[in-house]
Amino acid sequence: MSLPLLKLPSLDLLRGFVAAGRRMSITLAAQDLCLTQSAVSRQIHALEEFMGIRLLVRGHRSIAFTPEGERLFRSADAVLQQLQDVLGELRSAQAAKPVTVTASIGVTGLWLLPRLAHLQQHLPGIDVRVAASDSLADLRHDGIDLAIRYTTAALAPPGAQRLFGESVAPVAHPLLLAGASAGQLPPDIPLLEFDQPNAWLSWQQWQDLAGAGKSKGKKRGMLRFNQYDMVIQAAVAGQGVALGRMELIRPLLENGQLIMLAPPRAQPEDGHAYWLIQADAAPRREVRLVAGWICSQAGD
Repeated sequence: MSLPLLKLPSLDLLRGFVAAGRRMSITLAAQDLCLTQSAVSRQIHALEEFMGIRLLVRGHRSIAFTPEGERLFRSADAVLQQLQDVLGELRSAQAAKPVTVTASIGVTGLWLLPRLAHLQQHLPGIDVRVAASDSLADLRHDGIDLAIRYTTAALAPPGAQRLFGESVAPVAHPLLLAGASAGQLPPDIPLLEFDQPNAWLSWQQWQDLAGAGKSKGKKRGMLRFNQYDMVIQAAVAGQGVALGRMELIRPLLENGQLIMLAPPRAQPEDGHAYWLIQADAAPRREVRLVAGWICSQAGD
C-alpha cells in the first residue's frame, strides 16, 4: 500500500539517510552535504521516528543497515540518483544554450559584428549565436531568442523595443572625390545601389545629386548589389558613391573611410526604424542580458 504524496517524509531527511548509506559513514556524509555530523544524525533520527522503525545500527565509529534500512536505502538511492541525473542534464543544457540573435545580413555585417568584441568583454561566459538572414523567421519555431528588425511602429509586434531610427546620405571614399567640386559628382563616378524594393535607398530620391555633373547625353553608370553590406564595401573600396545608412556606418565615417557628400535625410517618426524583438515575453537571464547590451549599444 503506497503512501499519499502529502505523507511522504521530507527530501532533506531522505537525502541525509542516502548520503550516510552511500558512504556508510555519518562523518563523510556530513562532508558531502556541507553539514555538521550532528545535523546529519538528526536527519536520520527524524526519518526513523517518522517510519517508526530503526534504519541504522550504530557501532563504534561505524554504522550498518537494519533489514528495513537496507530496503529503504536501495529504493531511495535509486530515486535520488535518477533525480540527480535529470537535474544535472537539465541545468547543463540550459547553461550551454547560446543566445541566438538574428538580423539582416547588412545590419549584422555593419552594426552587430563590429560590436561583438565588446559584448564578449561586457558579458563573459555567455555564448551568443549570430544568425544573419534577410528572411523573416518564426522566432520560437526556429529557436531564435532576439531579432533586430527594420520595420515601423505600426508593424512592430507587441513588446518590441525601438533601437534607433534611420537617416541616409550619399557617401564615398575621400580619395574618390579628390578635386571634385562641392556638391557635384564627376561624371565618371558610378552610383552604387541596393537592388531591393526600398525607395528610401533608391537614387531616385537623390536626383539632384545623382544627375549633377553628368555629361550631356551620357547616363551615369550604376552598380547594383543585392546585399546592403556589399554596397558599403564597394564604397569603401572606392568603386562609387553609395547611399549610406548613417546609424549603421557611423564608425566608417568617424575613422575617415567614408565621407558624406550631402546632409543626411531622416525617416519620419512613423517611418521605418530598427527594432529589437524578443521571442519570449519572459526570457531567461542570458537573453535579458544580451537584449540589454544591444539596447545600450543602440543608445551610444
